[in-house]
Amino acid sequence: MKQVVSISLGSSKRDHAAEVNLMGKSFLVKRIGTDGDMKKMIRFIRENDGKVDAFGLGGMDLYIQAVNRRYTLREAVKVAKAARITPILDGSGLKNTLERRVIDFLSKETDILSGKKKALVVSAMDRFGLAESLELAGCDMSYGDLVFVLNLPFPLKSLDTLAFIARIIVPVVRLLPFSMLYPTGKQQESSKPRYSRYFLDADIIAGDFHFIRRYMPEKLPGKIIITNTVTSDDIDMLREKGVKKLITTTPEIEGRSFGTNVMEALLVAYSGNKGELQPEEYQFLLEELDFKPRILDLQ
Repeated sequence: MKQVVSISLGSSKRDHAAEVNLMGKSFLVKRIGTDGDMKKMIRFIRENDGKVDAFGLGGMDLYIQAVNRRYTLREAVKVAKAARITPILDGSGLKNTLERRVIDFLSKETDILSGKKKALVVSAMDRFGLAESLELAGCDMSYGDLVFVLNLPFPLKSLDTLAFIARIIVPVVRLLPFSMLYPTGKQQESSKPRYSRYFLDADIIAGDFHFIRRYMPEKLPGKIIITNTVTSDDIDMLREKGVKKLITTTPEIEGRSFGTNVMEALLVAYSGNKGELQPEEYQFLLEELDFKPRILDLQ
């Protein structure tokens, strides 16, 4: 049985393991959180390098995408370099293919995106494929990169503006400690509402769940959330907040959705490749395995 392990900078309370069967091939999939301890991540990767078939890099991104440019985060590179034999994937390749497919599916197979929906993507540089696809689907967009990453009350309305600002700030931001840019460790277990009006003004809230959970207001009545990596407890919490519909871009495995880093690592292990696949290869595998989003009515 092949093994896929996501080693995460996030909370160990979200750890999970499951057996997955893809087209007759069996995989043991694990998620291991280090509660914000980057040294522990590096040590685990070094100790298990060559012993598992693929690593997922969880709770942090190796790359961020700003329209036509991809930037590498310095701290993430240190972690990724600990793997010399086993491929390590952060999910960015899959985000740009799977999440586009999800929006296309919602547009063609449901009425969820019908009308001029207002959509907030909490960080478009983290989920560029999702952001661009929602914009192409006709949504009235807001991008929260400045709001939720840098704590500046300026939601962006254009991906071109985001690209322009990214060229100025990302060469500096990419050098910062990752904990300054993204909820890690115990930050993933609690909410700290920030600029609630941007959440409440949107019909659709999309993007990384840890960003959403960290900064969302006490109530989200009637909202649609498009995200991934939710547990059964997360679903109960969203239901209590009044969320109308939850869409997870990765499929359900034993009651929860795994992160895109896990699913990308799973696809790479399935393919037998020794590193990140090309977009057309991800697309082929997604079609072959018939991955579809999970859509839950919560009210």
